Amino acid sequence: MPVTTASASPTRKRPNRRAEILEAAARLFAVRGFHGVSIEDIGAAVGVSGPAIYRHFSGKDALLSEMLLDISSRLRESAVAVVTSASGPAEALDALLAAQIAFALEQPALITVHDRELGNVPERERRQIRRLQRLYVEEWVTVLAELHPACPAARLRAATHAVFGLLNSTPHSAGELPDQDMRPLLHAMARAAVAAAVNGY
Repeated sequence: MPVTTASASPTRKRPNRRAEILEAAARLFAVRGFHGVSIEDIGAAVGVSGPAIYRHFSGKDALLSEMLLDISSRLRESAVAVVTSASGPAEALDALLAAQIAFALEQPALITVHDRELGNVPERERRQIRRLQRLYVEEWVTVLAELHPACPAARLRAATHAVFGLLNSTPHSAGELPDQDMRPLLHAMARAAVAAAVNGY
């Protein structure tokens, strides 16, 4: 059965107060930085008092940790769903790209927060985030290795990180084109990047 990004997308919404707090905090952290946002600011963004946030999170560190653990876990889960549902590696790669593009275009605040604030996550949770990210990368490498078995795994891994860098630059580039044009453009550019990486193998 063809994979649809709707079923595997890591950007699905979770309609509850805890998720609302996480989303508001991501937006604030992206604009002001982790240290420039108070618990009171986050509470105001969701219409509650600052102390009410402590019913859901022990503090800003815990909130940031859950935010980045959550998206890292969802990205990995979406990749597993894509790979196991696809009819073959070519379809799996297209669906992986579509899901990553959806994340990049729909969650720019999370990309910005991860890039700038991962160092503010406590060490134990930071290790968990890094582990989930490595597992996510390996899902891509497995698919690429099926498509290009002669290409060294290290090159495929480097290509995967380069594709992420390209797609995750959208907080800086999105907005110039409408979404319906940006998605295919990013998909074509990512495919071209992969093709360049495996050229000759």
